[in-house]
Amino acid sequence: MPSSSPSTTAATSSTSPARNSSGPAATSPHAYDAGLLLLRLVLGLTMAAHGSQKLFGWFGGGGIDGTGHFFTMSGYPAGNAMAVVAGLTELLGGLGLAVGLLTPLAGAAVVGTMVNAIAVTWGGGFFAPKGNEYELLLTAGAAALALTGPGRYAVDRFLPVLKAHRLAYGVAAVLVGLATAGVILLLRK
Repeated sequence: MPSSSPSTTAATSSTSPARNSSGPAATSPHAYDAGLLLLRLVLGLTMAAHGSQKLFGWFGGGGIDGTGHFFTMSGYPAGNAMAVVAGLTELLGGLGLAVGLLTPLAGAAVVGTMVNAIAVTWGGGFFAPKGNEYELLLTAGAAALALTGPGRYAVDRFLPVLKAHRLAYGVAAVLVGLATAGVILLLRK
């Protein structure tokens, strides 16, 4: 009678392809994580650059005074204060996404800011230069990262609470971002 020793079982299972789904082959977890890393870096650094435009005037930005004037013209009260809030939210949320630190909250920060940006560009059509497809894409990317989590190549992997990302964290964070955006929009004239 043949025995099924652990060495026989291990040898047999190592020669057969791993299948985690009903499809022909499972997706490599490293491919998934590398894709999330790329998305986090591009989206996060883009948002951080936008925040530095508002706060410091870098990359051709208006700085606090120029951005504050824009906020005032767009109907927001206390334009300079709004410029600081938007700049910090974009800078810190963007850097958080880029390194994968507190990813659901970083995604929520970007979602909240970008919902306000969509409100400002609303009515200009969908496509640039006056449309809002760019803002919509950034919003959707940030929400997707909040929902999926950062992947393995992220600082969150070292935080006990966020080591195992839960969909509930992402949903709650996106809802907080949307609620915060709604409150800010209520202040707008």
